[in-house]
Amino acid sequence: MLQEISYQLVIAVSQPLRCTIGRLGEFDFSPGRYVYTGSAKRNLDARIARHLRQEKVMRWHIDYLLSSPGVSIVEVIRSRRGECALNRSGRGGIAAVGFGASDCRANCRAHLKYLG
Repeated sequence: MLQEISYQLVIAVSQPLRCTIGRLGEFDFSPGRYVYTGSAKRNLDARIARHLRQEKVMRWHIDYLLSSPGVSIVEVIRSRRGECALNRSGRGGIAAVGFGASDCRANCRAHLKYLG
């Protein structure tokens, strides 16, 4: 049986948002839907559960966005595809250059896309 290795979070931003994303810097996010693509080498369920929790230590870029007012996860999609392949196959435009892609080896410009 193939194991799930990556996931996508469909995120709703309800109002215009200016947010500091760790050391990446400050970004403006328009209201609408976004999709974030991530992965876990093991225990994918624990990684997803962490994203769904409100209380957490800010570790990854996505933590900063998800902890902002008016931001919520509306859907979680699990996949057996690799993180970068899944990210590149989806529609949407780059929301914040470098977001979620600091350790990306496939030269993805970001792993957060704006769907509109």
